[in-house]
Amino acid sequence: MVRMSESERNELWNLWEAGQSLHQQLDWTIPPSDQGVQHHLHRRIATHPAGYGRPQSGSDRTLLPFTESANDQNSMMRAIVYHEYGSSDDVLELKDIDKPAVKDDEVLVRVHAASANPYDWHFMTGLPYFMRLQAGLLKPKANVLGVDLAGQVEGVGKKVTQFQPGDEIFGIGAGTFAEYVCVSENSVALNPTNLTFEQAASVPLAAGTALQGLRDTGQIQAGHKVLINGASGGVGTFAVQIAKAFGAEVTGVCSTRNVVMVRSIGADHVIDYTQENFTRSGQRYDMMLDLVGNRSPSECRRVLNPKGRYIASFGQPEHRWLGPLAQLLRMLVMSRFVSQKMTTFTAKENKEDLVVLKELIEAGKVTPVIDRTYPLSEVPEAIRYLEEGHTQGKIVITV
Repeated sequence: MVRMSESERNELWNLWEAGQSLHQQLDWTIPPSDQGVQHHLHRRIATHPAGYGRPQSGSDRTLLPFTESANDQNSMMRAIVYHEYGSSDDVLELKDIDKPAVKDDEVLVRVHAASANPYDWHFMTGLPYFMRLQAGLLKPKANVLGVDLAGQVEGVGKKVTQFQPGDEIFGIGAGTFAEYVCVSENSVALNPTNLTFEQAASVPLAAGTALQGLRDTGQIQAGHKVLINGASGGVGTFAVQIAKAFGAEVTGVCSTRNVVMVRSIGADHVIDYTQENFTRSGQRYDMMLDLVGNRSPSECRRVLNPKGRYIASFGQPEHRWLGPLAQLLRMLVMSRFVSQKMTTFTAKENKEDLVVLKELIEAGKVTPVIDRTYPLSEVPEAIRYLEEGHTQGKIVITV
């Protein structure tokens, strides 16, 4: 405790009261009490001189320390942040940052779970370099990783009509490795009723990529023979199930340890790439969804029917400048001179697709495959595991 003379205490108090109008302009709340004044630093401005309560009556008048109010604590949140490009061990850290303020057309979500994607690795490392034209040339423009989310609506902007506080939702946001995030109401949907938050968080980006690749770019039809290269990964496990839901005959390519799992989620045939080169099997397919990029376009073309479609959706981090662009450009040039269609695509956030996925999940046609779950504080370890490239399904982050 700090002791002061009565005149010093009264002078300090008078100065404090004289400054209340300024504090109010700064959006501070200063509720007095019989035991002292509790200092609510709504903006965490640390310039207030006191840290002490109002003088008490009596000869022994000690100064009471202020206590931080619950509202002040609620203005902050924990998040995984980074301010420069690099490895997960070097640049990611768990910090307290300001809780986001919801805009008129946004939803404030209390995040219960998120999931890790190769997308997060690319933005964390700034690789390949050409993507820094979007993400920030020398340092990242955004400082919180994560795009998938599942959680509960805590607040809504005045223009939001589709959700209300308490709704449980899943979808896409920016900076979801955090306790709270603000998202557009058009990038989220109500959770599938038969999934936990952890399961729902694994769905949006990976399942959306699989759906758009097969349905929109691949124009999948019942009876099509579909080859999925990378069938055991995050996108691949959803692609196998979605292709089956469309009535396709599905062949999955994966490693030995994943053969049983890929077959268990519905693949009609499974090729172990450690034992067999699928481009030399003699089989022909109406569509190949390539999620790995470990075979050249000319090799992949051999597995297609004359009017088949080759759809590429992969990154190649070893090519630091262009990533997969060089191979994709060769593929697009080749497509002009062959009968097969060879193309790529970029998945887009789409509320309607979230609803489609919700219906498939609730109908029991699609079930998320979760490899590992990490708490928010262990996101760097989760990203390290993702980098290894051998996940069985999705990696989930609990918040």
